[in-house]
Amino acid sequence: MSAAIRIDPASGQKVFNTRAAKATERIAGKGYSVIADERLTTLPELPPGARFDAEEQAKYRAFDEVRRGAADYMPMEGRFAKYLDDVYSADPIPREALTDECDVLVVGAGFAALLLWHKLRKAGFTDVRFCEKGGDVGGTWYWNRYPGIACDVESYSYLPLLEETGYVPRMKFASGFEILEHCQRLAEQFGFYERCLFHTTVDGTTWDEEAQRWTVTTDRGDAMRARVVILANGVLTTPKLARIKGMELFEGEAFHTSRWDYTVDLAGKRVGIIGTGATAVQAIPELAKVVGELYVFQRTPSSVDVRDQRETTEEERSTWANEPGWARARRARFAKISAGRTAMKANDDYLAGKITDFKERKSHARPLTPEEMIEKQLDTNFRIMEQIRARVDAIVKDPETARALKPYYPYGCKRPTFHDEYLPTFNLPHVHLVDTAPSGVKEITARGVVHGGREYVLDVLVYATGFEWMATSTFNRVTGRGGRSLTDKWRQEGTRTFLGLHVHDFPNLFIVGGPQGGGGSFNFTDAIEAHGDYVVWLLAMMRDNGHAVVDVGEEPEAEYARHCREADIATAPLRNCVSYYNGHGAAEPGSLAYYGGGRWHRLRAEAQGTLAPYVFDPPRA
Repeated sequence: MSAAIRIDPASGQKVFNTRAAKATERIAGKGYSVIADERLTTLPELPPGARFDAEEQAKYRAFDEVRRGAADYMPMEGRFAKYLDDVYSADPIPREALTDECDVLVVGAGFAALLLWHKLRKAGFTDVRFCEKGGDVGGTWYWNRYPGIACDVESYSYLPLLEETGYVPRMKFASGFEILEHCQRLAEQFGFYERCLFHTTVDGTTWDEEAQRWTVTTDRGDAMRARVVILANGVLTTPKLARIKGMELFEGEAFHTSRWDYTVDLAGKRVGIIGTGATAVQAIPELAKVVGELYVFQRTPSSVDVRDQRETTEEERSTWANEPGWARARRARFAKISAGRTAMKANDDYLAGKITDFKERKSHARPLTPEEMIEKQLDTNFRIMEQIRARVDAIVKDPETARALKPYYPYGCKRPTFHDEYLPTFNLPHVHLVDTAPSGVKEITARGVVHGGREYVLDVLVYATGFEWMATSTFNRVTGRGGRSLTDKWRQEGTRTFLGLHVHDFPNLFIVGGPQGGGGSFNFTDAIEAHGDYVVWLLAMMRDNGHAVVDVGEEPEAEYARHCREADIATAPLRNCVSYYNGHGAAEPGSLAYYGGGRWHRLRAEAQGTLAPYVFDPPRA
């Protein structure tokens, strides 16, 4: 055994020491600032006569249609593979390859994996190990460390296991750096580090029917066998690059926001950033504070709502310290909010339990049809978007810049963003918005970006071009019964799961937080908590009843996939724009996220009560 792997004398199990050191202490930052100017922290009044009439609907359609087909992304391979390098950790810890066996193997080391370990350990499952391609825990919060990174869900409801660690976040909307520190706190307190193989990328997961085991191979030469495999890779961890002519020619520094290069000194430099999604909205105000010139290349504007950040009060700290279960209760109240903007605004009095509801309830003379409900939501969304567009006019001084920054699509159709410094940044003399609508940047040269016949000369180019949505590379490398890969199954039959967690003919495999997975709200922690509870329940039930293998029937899978498709189609008008939520308009209905609301929990409870969807095999002699 090497220093990286040893045998625990108490359990006889292997434990690991593969956590990598931090690459440089320059990797540091903050999230949203607290802004005192009320003009920046409140939305303007709704403009008079705002109605989502035929004229406004036509504007939305035109805005969408001219951009349809413009999204063109490519894998980070070949000369672009460098954009995937881990710049946050020192070199991997040397270790020997593993060819042994464990009970449960989990892919990932983010929130889902940390929660799974806590729940599995409490349920008596200790022969558990994790594989993580990064050098430390955190998942999304490991890879995303750009300046200004913060969570858009209030941290008191978002961060898991706050009561168990006794930690209270410093801000209502925590910095990504604070969230990463919390992940490390969880890993240290609950012994996760000893269970995780860091800098280890799974490149194959194959079911052995005779042995009733998965064989998991990695880029470190491992060929481990596990009774159960859980994919907890996350939904936004695989970065993507826009395909632009001449990208490889640029002679300055270039990197993706998910691999922010803190060795590059940006002070006084000419910096360009391509993209204006949720990441860029957070990073641009911080870039503007240090660079010499900043060029923001925008194809489609984000909806930029009020953030209204605040610090945690001493009263809250002292109260919560003596209130068992305060964060779980707060998260449960958060989950009851069905409107996206209401959830993101996070009414403190309601979430703290001081009032019984988050809004005044309206009654209707008769129950509304599903179509009427959608129409009502679209009208509400339009009024919110009108206020967001009015906010642009109220803050941004240059009329042409303001015009380009106004989004025309249903609220929440693209990922909503929240910031109180982003729009004022475009009033600064050294910040320039380059409107590349509708097709985006098409050419890069050795010196910079070309658009509209002009070459923008740059020292540094930042790609804020986002992530694959629910499309991890691990899915491409899972082979189930009959030698059929998960990718081939979904390509031939469409995405089909049961509850988003099981796939027929892929026994003892669980997908946490993947396509068609429900159980959550606008707080993703709800979903992974529900998925973790479900997985642990099923594994414990199998253990107690002597079952070695669980699969799901073909018909329950098909029925659930049909339900996901129908739920997606029914709510599609609320997402009628080109965004990563719908595969830039190309995804089949029901193939990605689940839009069935509380129905998921009912279906899950029914399955747990009847056990009808499951196919169990007894253990073999």
